[in-house]
Amino acid sequence: MARLTRSLALLVLLLTATVPAMAGGPITWSFEQVAAADGRVQVLLKATCEQGWHIYALTLPRDDGPIPTSVRVNTSPDYRAGAVVEPEPEMAYDPNFGMDLRFHSNTVAFIVPVERVAGSPFTVTGAVEFMACNDKTCLPPVAVPFSVHVPAP
Repeated sequence: MARLTRSLALLVLLLTATVPAMAGGPITWSFEQVAAADGRVQVLLKATCEQGWHIYALTLPRDDGPIPTSVRVNTSPDYRAGAVVEPEPEMAYDPNFGMDLRFHSNTVAFIVPVERVAGSPFTVTGAVEFMACNDKTCLPPVAVPFSVHVPAP
């Protein structure tokens, strides 16, 4: 019985030690708003990739490879969101898919320009969906919701 108890305790310890590593993943996201010069707001969706990992660009040259990163911004009567602005991606051969692909590594910030409809505070909500890969493997696509509070001007 003592051996069974020790085995169960070891199993629980191993499971709890691996759950945080799986939950975090190689890509972390942060979301914030910054005031633009013209009175508008920019919502920044910032991805930080662990060394050796990358996410794909918003558009890819072919449909038979990975899924591109996509940003969905929920509609609201409080604001109008513009098209997502993406920094220039890298382009290289991806051994996982056997083709040249556009991607982002290290840290990348996508910008969603937002125009206020009124002078009151509001919250911009949505989700970013992405696929993370390194040179050996890819993880399934993940959707990360975001919520960014924008104060009154």
